[in-house]
Amino acid sequence: MLRDDALGALPVQAALPALDDALDGHGAAVLAAPPGTGKTTLVPLALAGLLGERPARRVVVAEPRRIAARAAARRMAWLLGERPGGRVGFTVRGERVVGRHTRVEVVTTGVLLQRLQRDQELAGVDAVILDECHERHLDADTSAAFLWDVREALRPGLRLVAASATTDTEGWARLLGGAPVVRAHSTSYDVEVVWAPPVRPVRPPHGTRVDPELLAHVASVVRRALAERPGDVLCFLPGVGEIALVAALLGDPGGVEVLQVHGRAPAAVQDAVLAPGGRRRVVLATSVAESSLTVPGVRVVVDSGLAREPRVDHARGLSALTTVRASRAAGRQRAGRAGREGPGAVYRCWAEAEDGRLPSFPSPEIKVADLTAFALQAACWGDPDASGLALLDPPPAGAMAAARAALTAVGAVDGAGRATGRGRRLARLGLHPRLGRALLDAPGPGAEVVALLSEEAPRAYGDDLAAALRTARHGGDAYAQRWRREVRRLKSAAVAGEESGEVSGEAVEKAPSEGVGGDGRVAGLVAALAFPERVARLDGGSYLMASGTRADLPDSSPLRGAPWIAVAVADRPVGRGHARVRLGAAVDEDLARRAAAPLLDTREEVHWADGDVVTRRVERLGAIELAARPLRDPDPALVRAALLTGLRREGFGLLRWSAGALVLRQRLAFLRLHLGEPWPDVSDEALHARVDEWLEPELGRARRRADLVRLDAGEALGRLLPWASGDAARLEELAPERITVPSGSAIRVDYGDPERPVLAVKLQEMFGSRESPRLAGVPVLVHLLSPAGRPAAVTADLASFWRDGYKGVRAELRGRYPKHPWPEDPVTAEPTRRTNAALRR
Repeated sequence: MLRDDALGALPVQAALPALDDALDGHGAAVLAAPPGTGKTTLVPLALAGLLGERPARRVVVAEPRRIAARAAARRMAWLLGERPGGRVGFTVRGERVVGRHTRVEVVTTGVLLQRLQRDQELAGVDAVILDECHERHLDADTSAAFLWDVREALRPGLRLVAASATTDTEGWARLLGGAPVVRAHSTSYDVEVVWAPPVRPVRPPHGTRVDPELLAHVASVVRRALAERPGDVLCFLPGVGEIALVAALLGDPGGVEVLQVHGRAPAAVQDAVLAPGGRRRVVLATSVAESSLTVPGVRVVVDSGLAREPRVDHARGLSALTTVRASRAAGRQRAGRAGREGPGAVYRCWAEAEDGRLPSFPSPEIKVADLTAFALQAACWGDPDASGLALLDPPPAGAMAAARAALTAVGAVDGAGRATGRGRRLARLGLHPRLGRALLDAPGPGAEVVALLSEEAPRAYGDDLAAALRTARHGGDAYAQRWRREVRRLKSAAVAGEESGEVSGEAVEKAPSEGVGGDGRVAGLVAALAFPERVARLDGGSYLMASGTRADLPDSSPLRGAPWIAVAVADRPVGRGHARVRLGAAVDEDLARRAAAPLLDTREEVHWADGDVVTRRVERLGAIELAARPLRDPDPALVRAALLTGLRREGFGLLRWSAGALVLRQRLAFLRLHLGEPWPDVSDEALHARVDEWLEPELGRARRRADLVRLDAGEALGRLLPWASGDAARLEELAPERITVPSGSAIRVDYGDPERPVLAVKLQEMFGSRESPRLAGVPVLVHLLSPAGRPAAVTADLASFWRDGYKGVRAELRGRYPKHPWPEDPVTAEPTRRTNAALRR
């Protein structure tokens, strides 16, 4: 019995003629309809011919979440006066409620992807509706790309509808070949915006952490809304943990029923939320209630302003959900929930000035999420690099490279990126490929641990995977019930694969089942198989993973002190360089070696460390050093490379530099600066570049630092002189080590500053010299010294000094050193090193 009154109240009915015209003419359409207009419930019934005089069709509706798929199917069945499993059914992971007369089947996008991989033509399906496509979930984007391929190549008659709750429809229209956009308008009421920021600043979210002060503020705003406004209150929070905390803070708010709705909530709670309540309610929900679900009775929304999005920390090899500021589009969606049945209000727990700085839309998952599962889907579809897929955003190259590496390690793709038989089997398991690998390589009891890892366990289960497994087995909570269903599904899927004759020939060698006993052993085996780069060994106070990332365990963890662990879930706390283990299992070294066999490597290591060449044979498991022993006969080329590294790090001071060698380098630097070629560049960079020309053959014979110390740098530098052109013979002429001054003394030249050499000489020894000496055309800077060797004057123009400066210097020095000659005319005076008395003798 059709519920005509409820159907007639859905605003999307007015858009059905335009939608029919678009599908009849183009075969695809984009339906833009705000939440509550009936796009999720009325449109599928109409396209299936279950309303009015329309042709009978089979319609598949894809929802991004299991809770939304079940709710949509129940609502449509209710509109038809039926129960799910009749003309309307649903299929989600681990649960299928359909019958032979089912015309509308609601599935999750993950289920749709598996179905497309098994049957690309979608035989028997006439139309597919991708609901909530504006949320940009990765499975939804992938499904849309595959469906467009199917329509273009195999099924031109397949009708496609991309249903969006926002006005951001242009991209989807282009993606579907210029599909028409059909808009439905809601009958929503005005929603007053109340800005309710915290009185004191709160810390921004980091990872999965939310400042408890903010959650306490959200709870106070909920109490305020209850006091100021009529109707039910819908409060948006980022995750299950925050919902539980706010519920605890609210306690019993004066006869008001507090309900918690999220993907893990029991079916009875979900049904209660989606049905009109008898008394006033506060519904604490994740973003699942933004557009996928309609919660009746809501007149007030309290928005925490936070959401959860997937992120990948490529540097640490970690992927997890992280808390972010919700986008402005999400804020509009959430606020709209208050205006469905009458004028309402939204309390936003942030300042109005912050609103303009929020992102416009949520980040597409393809840009920020782990792409391993996506890469496997693309490889199984026949497009390993996804370059031919109709995607709104291309996958980032770095993330795809990391995904292909992970798939290669588990034998899911070959060297060219094509899916192997094992990879196709993994894609059909409905699991992340890592967990699929663990299920295939640790069958039987391993399915229990895989099920535990496929949906994050409650925090109360602890961080010991084996203990969490025992808790799930004996638990009576909603999670444990879902876990048991998933265990049954996984065991059935594993058996079905074995019976089909599919073999995992590309897999790494399985860990033997002999001796595998106890929950700890099974938990460790599965975690290590799924995350081989996260097997970790105790190293000091922390654990070093094979990936190179360090991780810490809480002081209270039962795993603390275990020599080896396999880390299944980890995150990075605020302000910490190390990861934090959220869920792991103790393993032994033998199991770690077997599970992470592709990371096992033995090689000769010759490198510069701690001031000398280190040569050894090292066995490593990724970044973990397992064993090392000295090398007796290392490769000379590797030794030479290590010595060069030492020279670069510590400089050419490692060589033996005599005083003459240092001066030679300075003289050459002077000539290079002022004359250029053919005089050699003797800077560190240039010497490193020409090491073969001046340090061989001695460098090739060296084996350690001590050999470098014995290497004569001056003799080696002599090889760089321009012997071939004959200019080397002019070294003493152009840059002599000493200059003979008028007194006959040979004075050493200081080339420390290559811009201008310095000659430090007693003033009387320069009598009779009319001009400053020049080297390579450059005037020497003369430091004129007193008889006691102290500086008296500095000049690069001796003639000018005799003319203008000498008189003042003479007057000063004559009184201080009366025994020495101080002629009035130094140009004509006899140069001397002696006193007046000595001159008279």
